[in-house]
Amino acid sequence: MVARFTFESGRYRTSGELPTVGSRAPDIGLVNTRLQDVSLAAWRGKRKILNVVTSIDLAPCARSVAGFERHGADIGELALLTISCDLPFAHARFADQNGLTRVTGLSSIRHTGFGDYYGVQITEGPLAGLFACAVVVIDENDTVVHTEQIEDVGTEPDYVAAFRALGIDIEA
Repeated sequence: MVARFTFESGRYRTSGELPTVGSRAPDIGLVNTRLQDVSLAAWRGKRKILNVVTSIDLAPCARSVAGFERHGADIGELALLTISCDLPFAHARFADQNGLTRVTGLSSIRHTGFGDYYGVQITEGPLAGLFACAVVVIDENDTVVHTEQIEDVGTEPDYVAAFRALGIDIEA
């Protein structure tokens, strides 16, 4: 089965579904803003919120990055990771322009597989090849504790549910 999402007036499919709650999070390679290869293992032992976005240059995606930055600003031992197909340079520019200090931008440019392993690779329509918006929350033992497939690219994620999955209460 594949997930579906809406962009503008069309309904499109992804390559699969998000990892199952209770499963081990796939450890996949990505590229940080310093052009270094990293994997989720770099944050082993930390709680992680993966904010998967279509592009940080789409307004709703940008709002979600800012939302996780705002809600997670004072929470230690938490990795806030924004993952997209955007170039590392775009992630760095976005972080500088928006004063981001907590969110880490990660790109899939050199490593194939993230979109398929996490079921977010868009397979059809004008955004084919990019990622559908989603949130995957992973505990310190690398177990998936919460997922949210964003059904409409224009909708922000449920921040409260994402943080609550880690036992963190935030204001909506």
